[in-house]
This record gives sequence, C-alpha cells and structure tokens, in this order.
Amino acid sequence: MITAPLAAATPTPDPDEERRRIQTARLLAYRDDGPLVHALAGRIGKGIPPVPATLVALLAVVAVTVTGVLKPGPILLLPPLIVLLLVLPTAPRDHLGRLDWLTPPLLRGAEFLTIIAVGLAADVPKWLLFVLVYVVGYHTYDTVYRTRQSIWPPAWVFHAGLGWELRLLIIGIGAALGVLTPVLAVLTAYLFVLFAVESVTSWVRLDKASAQAGADAEQDLEASPEDAMEQATGEAEKG
Repeated sequence: MITAPLAAATPTPDPDEERRRIQTARLLAYRDDGPLVHALAGRIGKGIPPVPATLVALLAVVAVTVTGVLKPGPILLLPPLIVLLLVLPTAPRDHLGRLDWLTPPLLRGAEFLTIIAVGLAADVPKWLLFVLVYVVGYHTYDTVYRTRQSIWPPAWVFHAGLGWELRLLIIGIGAALGVLTPVLAVLTAYLFVLFAVESVTSWVRLDKASAQAGADAEQDLEASPEDAMEQATGEAEKG
C-alpha cells in the first residue's frame, strides 16, 4: 500500500534557548558597542567576564579622578584608555551570567564619569557636558524601551552612533590635543541629530503602521454580511 509521505515536522524552538538568545541580544544592545568593538570582538577569543572588568574600569576612573591626576594635556587620554582596555575584551561574552545584567549600567556609568571628568579637567563648558550625557542617555533609554516591546533599533544606528568606545576615544584625543570644546560641540550636535531623527522617524512609522492595522480591522468589523459574502465569492471566483 502506497501512503502519502509525511510532511517534515517543523522543529519547535526551545523556550529556554530562545529566552537566552533574547537576553543576550538585549544586553548587547544596551552596551551600545560601536564599530571598533565589533571589528575586534572576533579576534579576542572567548573574552573576559564582563561585570568584574567593567566594575574595575569604573573604579579606576573614579580613582584617577579623585586623586587629582587629571590635568590639561595628554594625561586626559588616560581615562578613556582605561575603560577601552578593560571593557573591550568583555564583548565576546554571551552575557548570560547571573549578574551580567549589571554590565550595561556599569558601562554607561563609566562612560558618563569619563566624559564628565575629562571635560571638567579640560575646562569644557558644563552645559555642553550635560547635553552630551543627556543625548547618550536618551539613546540608551530609547533602546531599552524599544527592545522591551520587541521593537529592535536598526543595527546601523549603533555603528553610526560610534559606540561608547569611539565616543570616549574621540573625547580623549580631543582633550589631549587641547581642542576638546569644539570636538565635543561637533560630537554632541551629530549624535543629537542622529538619535533624535532616527528615533522620531521610527516611532512615527510604527504609529502609522499601527493606525493602518487598526483601521483595516475596524473596516472588517463594519462590513455587512452581504459585502463579506460578495468579497469572499469574488476571491473564490478569482481562485
């Protein structure tokens, strides 16, 4: 007896594996790694545990700041290099450890503290430092809010935003060369336009799609039985 071949069963995704995948994707998005980290992550190997390394980087920047080491000149490149050298090797990790959720806030704290410490030592206007911290903070909040609703920002935004590593390197080099104020002004304006325009256009696009979906659903509900029957008959005849 000849029987019809059985259709290949679609493998059911493992719920635990899917949860781990989403957790990793979210934490990596919250880190806000840029093109330099992505270019070097594959060459580092397995990497080092992210929480201890990021915590050490934060404490090291605090120590350098409170000891009064930071003075105008090349020494201002030190805090960005500390963060870069300690945190960059953590990028290849899957961030699935029990405390790995602490990595993004520790990293953001290290970035913000470095910006403020270097900026104050270079005598940059305080309002400019505040605006830059606000812009990066808004980008972080927007990323968290979107991913919690399963709306992922496009990958190009993280590269165009330079990532924490290139932002700190640009600030450190500008401070070491004594031109931090104009560098910071250009960087802040660029990031503000990038993050604001991308965020607004994405949310407007989402609102339009949601409104269109709601209008279509409402139209379907308001359609009379005769219209529905006529539409179904027409589709059947076309088929």
